[in-house]
Amino acid sequence: MKLNEIRDNPGARAKRMRVGRGIGSGKGKQSGRGGKGQTARTGVALGGFEGGQMPLYRRLPKRGFVNVFARHFVPVNLGRIQKAIDDKRLNPSEPVTVETLKIAGVLGRSFDGVRLLAKGEIKTKLTVKLTGASRAAVKAVEAQGGTVEVEIGPKPPKEKPARPEKPAKEAAKETAKPGEAKADKAAGGKEGQPRPEKTKQKPPAPKAEGKTDGKGEAKG
Repeated sequence: MKLNEIRDNPGARAKRMRVGRGIGSGKGKQSGRGGKGQTARTGVALGGFEGGQMPLYRRLPKRGFVNVFARHFVPVNLGRIQKAIDDKRLNPSEPVTVETLKIAGVLGRSFDGVRLLAKGEIKTKLTVKLTGASRAAVKAVEAQGGTVEVEIGPKPPKEKPARPEKPAKEAAKETAKPGEAKADKAAGGKEGQPRPEKTKQKPPAPKAEGKTDGKGEAKG
């Protein structure tokens, strides 16, 4: 083989579709966009819009609901645990917990807990401590002389983000009584500040009757 003979495998690279090159090409004239109108233009996303009439997804009846308090348990079958024991990834003398299953590679994420199911066969005596278990799985483990302890606790609450502290001015406004703020406004002062006292001014001296000279003294 020579360098100029190197080619990709057949079908490895798809050829670009050439549109608008004649009716005989298959993608000519309208270039696969259909007739004229709104959908022939770019940037159109109609979705469920039906020209203003009641759309289909609102005409159909609705049933059921989503339980926001439901727990998401990860199922683990007995056959998978037995395979981990046979591969010597799991020690049967130690209790089977969520942590040991994660270390053995049986589990990834545990979400709200792990539930033991009876699919497969268990041949080893085990002590299982998980969030839940089916009746058939409990019977299968107890038939081999093992025990199953179900640990169902309260669902962990979601942590709420801490609220930022308010500035000192806003905190002072909230702590001030509403009656005091109204009295300050009526007095003409700003909220939280007392109104300054007015100083008494002396009345002007009375002017002397008669004509005065340029020095301000009265004549005659």
